[in-house]
Parts: sequence; structure tokens; C-alpha cells
Amino acid sequence: MARKKQRTRPGKASTGARSWPWLLGIVGVVAVVVMIQARNKPPSPASSTAATTTTQPAAMTWYDYDIVHTYPHDRGAFTQGLVFRDGFLYESTGMHGQSSLRKVEPETGRVVRQVAVGAQHFAEGLADFGGRLFQLTWQSNVGFVYDLETFALQRTFSYDGEGWGLARDTNRLIMSDGTSALRFLDPDTLGETGRLNVTEGGQPVGNLNELEVVKGEIVANVWQTDHLVIISPQTGYVTGRVNLRGLLTAADLTRQVDVLNGIAYDTAKDRLFVTGKWWPKLFEIRLRRR
Repeated sequence: MARKKQRTRPGKASTGARSWPWLLGIVGVVAVVVMIQARNKPPSPASSTAATTTTQPAAMTWYDYDIVHTYPHDRGAFTQGLVFRDGFLYESTGMHGQSSLRKVEPETGRVVRQVAVGAQHFAEGLADFGGRLFQLTWQSNVGFVYDLETFALQRTFSYDGEGWGLARDTNRLIMSDGTSALRFLDPDTLGETGRLNVTEGGQPVGNLNELEVVKGEIVANVWQTDHLVIISPQTGYVTGRVNLRGLLTAADLTRQVDVLNGIAYDTAKDRLFVTGKWWPKLFEIRLRRR
């Protein structure tokens, strides 16, 4: 609605020049009173500049990458979750009727052990904790817990919403569901213990997918982009972005590939691995600041 135009208040018109001496006298009296009050008024305390403030995130850092090594990767693996442990990669692959849990030799890409996931499920994120592997599914609202050595199914668990990525820190599992919120799960009860809202510049960051904890920070793949985001687990602020564009060559793209997805970290040797869905290669990369 347009604003109403302000009109002159109705009433008496100007009384003319004869009223000015009277008016000036009134103004003069008021001015004298104000001056006297100003002289007698005690000085006001200095205003505080320490008004209520909110903690601001540190300036975000952009990273590029160098390829340290390139390893073969199964083109048939629709990679949804990736874990490095004791010299092997553990991989969760998706798609209905093709989902699996795998143990892979990284240097050769050879699958050492594999179990199929029921065709009704679309497997997603993967994490290890305490001699177990935890695997999510996309829309089945069910997760699986396996023995790390034998892949024997130990139990299932349920959760609300979709399952996307999964990682672990020292005492909990960290789960993404495609939104800007990360969930924390107790690895023993699988109950939710808290959530973390992820923001960048004050705005929520959605489509958080595959997760990994690297040097105490959460690294997340942003679905349908070439970016990883680095997230503070205390505040949820995005403190860094990694641009992984250009990992695959033109020759790699002559056959079908899908998006970047799959992050694994070798804590003992400080090695970071990334790959993607139906990618022919797995990359060990080193990050560098722009």
C-alpha cells in the first residue's frame, strides 16, 4: 500500500508580522533556561562501546589442492561412504540392487571383502567405531552395524529422515541428512545426543553429504558441487572451502561418472583421500591455501 501523503494540519493561518516580537521573546526566554540547565547539569557518564556482541566466525580460508598419488577405483562403485583404517579402505556403495559394503586395497583397487545390502535399500554413509562399521541407508530409515573384521551383521538401528553421510570423532558418530544440520549419535545406543547447525556467513549450508573428521574438524562434501567445506564442530561455522574442480581428466569423462563423493583420512600418515560416484580413480591430495 502506498503511504498517505502528509497534509498541513488544519487550523489558523499565520498571524502576520505583528506576532514576531512576542514570539522572539518567548524563544529568548527558553534559550536562557536551557543554557542555565546545561551549566548546572552534572556530566553524563561516557556511553559504553561494549554493547552486547555476538561471536563472529573467523575469516574463511579457501584451499586448492595438489595430487600426491592416483590410485585405481572401481567404476561400478557408486561411492557413498569411505573410511581408511589399518591400511585398507572401507567403502559403502549405493543404488538399489547394487548397494554393498567393501574392504578395498587402495594401491590396487582390489576388493578384499564384500557383502551385499538388500535390494530394497540404497546404502549411504559409513563410519567405523570400536571394531564396528556403521552404515546408513538413504530413505529406508534403517542403519546397519557390522563386525569390522568379518562383516557379520551385528544389529540394525533406526532414525528419522534420510541418511546421507557418516563420520566419527573420539566419542560419537556424526550424521548428515541432506540438510544444514548435523546429528550426533551415541555409538553404543545409536540414540541422537545433539545437533549442529552449519552456517557460512550467517546462512545455512545445505546438501551436506559424505563426512570425515580431519584433525578435529569436520570435512563435508557438498552434494552436486566440487567443494568440500571445513566445519568447526564447536560452532558449526564453515571455516574453509576446498575447490576440487579438475580432479578428473577429459579421458576420465569419456564414460559415465557422477558427482564427487567419498572422503577418507589416514591419521597415522596424514593422508587425505577423495573420490566420487562411478569414478575410475581415487586421489590422495594435499591441501594448500590460496
